[in-house]
Amino acid sequence: MDMMKWLWSLIRFRQRLAEPPKPQQGNAQFGGAFSAKLALNEQALRSAYSNCSDVIFHEFYIGNRTRALLVYIDGLTNIEEVDQHVLAPLQQDVPAHSLADIRGKIAVSSIKPIQTLTQVIEEISGGNPVLLVDHEQQALAIGLSKWDKRAIHEPSAESVLRGPREGFIESIRTNTALLRRKIRSPHLKIQTMNIGTYSVTPVAIAYLEGVAAPSLVKEVVDRLKRIEIDGILESVYIEELIEDDPRSPFPQLLSTERPDVASAYLLEGHVVVLVDGTPSVLIAPVTFFSLLQSPEDYYERFVVGTAIRWLRYLFFAISLLGPSFYIAVITYHQEMIPNALLLTMARSREQIPFPALIEALLMESMFEALREAGARLPKQIGTAVSIVGALVIGQAAIAAGIVSSPMVMVVAITGVASFMAPRFTVGISVRLLRFPMMLLAGILGLLGLIMGIIVILNHLFQLRSFGVPFMTPIAPMQTRGMNDVLWRAPRWMLTKRPHMTGAWNPVRQPPNQRPGPDRAKNGRDGS
Repeated sequence: MDMMKWLWSLIRFRQRLAEPPKPQQGNAQFGGAFSAKLALNEQALRSAYSNCSDVIFHEFYIGNRTRALLVYIDGLTNIEEVDQHVLAPLQQDVPAHSLADIRGKIAVSSIKPIQTLTQVIEEISGGNPVLLVDHEQQALAIGLSKWDKRAIHEPSAESVLRGPREGFIESIRTNTALLRRKIRSPHLKIQTMNIGTYSVTPVAIAYLEGVAAPSLVKEVVDRLKRIEIDGILESVYIEELIEDDPRSPFPQLLSTERPDVASAYLLEGHVVVLVDGTPSVLIAPVTFFSLLQSPEDYYERFVVGTAIRWLRYLFFAISLLGPSFYIAVITYHQEMIPNALLLTMARSREQIPFPALIEALLMESMFEALREAGARLPKQIGTAVSIVGALVIGQAAIAAGIVSSPMVMVVAITGVASFMAPRFTVGISVRLLRFPMMLLAGILGLLGLIMGIIVILNHLFQLRSFGVPFMTPIAPMQTRGMNDVLWRAPRWMLTKRPHMTGAWNPVRQPPNQRPGPDRAKNGRDGS
């Protein structure tokens, strides 16, 4: 027995010797403290940035005596400010050459001392020039970054008739400033971390202290800290790595480009995740009904908002079940159709060689292909190709006897219904689920349709978003939450925050806010 253990230990030892050492990735291989000699620090930085023609190493003397080195990336640094507020004052006569005296001569408000080469590389990659001085074991990162960024415009995918016209852009600091503009309170907390071994992407977590539950904030931060990836290029990278059920077709985080939407969710106790380099921010947790709400619901009168919301619910169901219901009825349950309509449909289908299921699959596939082609073409011709293509192909298919007129009409109504989804992620989920629902309806009729609905509802009832049931406030039932689900309650009735996210601080406003001439007389509670 001892001989076997000894042989096994020997085999494991030889395997460890044969394994190559794991290379250090990203900026970790450049770690280490500064040397007091500027030449050694410069050699290490030049080795790190070898074959990088856009990295500038500017050597000069402070007060014509002390050697210094300024390192920055051309295109990410404000060169004019560097010349005016850094190089010009330091090249004059400086009384003393300690780092504190040098810092006092630089007319820039944002200056940060750094001690390691890893921090130097992070600051340089962020656009901030770094000043290294001979005989100093610290460097100074000077906040003079200058990024080219687009102007603030209204998001094209979330446009509204009434409401703010500004949207997030690709700069994370601009986006946090937009949130600060909406919520001007020190209770709005923003924590920043870097994610990505090579991209080192800044990611910010925003929440309203005293409103958001501390357990929710801690859960979001913990999930972000667990991420180990080489790079983050868009917020969907974060979304896929922190969601509860990655196999679900439904999104468990809400993505938006509107600061007013993000601010509204912050006021309800949600957490907002902002990623540098993308205008899309993530909101957690979310529910199924929040994905079907539009910002315009809250910018119109509550009667209009309620009517539009119910219309949206109706067409959401049509976009999922419309073709499936038609296939089931026309294939297995013709007795449900009135005789006059049944005769009309029979005449339109008498020359069609395919069953209704094949018809629907062909038309739906063609409709999705046209939609995808229109999205990939230039905007000037994309819309025209989608509309003209649908009309021409639909009419040609009817004339050729491949599909029937009722089927073309059903597919067209379903396509229009899918466009009513306020979130693209929800719309594409429904479009994907539509195909298995059609297969079930074509094989088992209404029984298959009911089975598919049960499977989807069972999945939705089990789904969670950061621990919050996805079907809140329907399951579990919460009467208070119905004010903003089944109808859009008037503003003076929304006195409490949602239970699952706002339980930490449930009171949104006092209850006696109902307007009217009798309010001042008897002070009745409007809720």
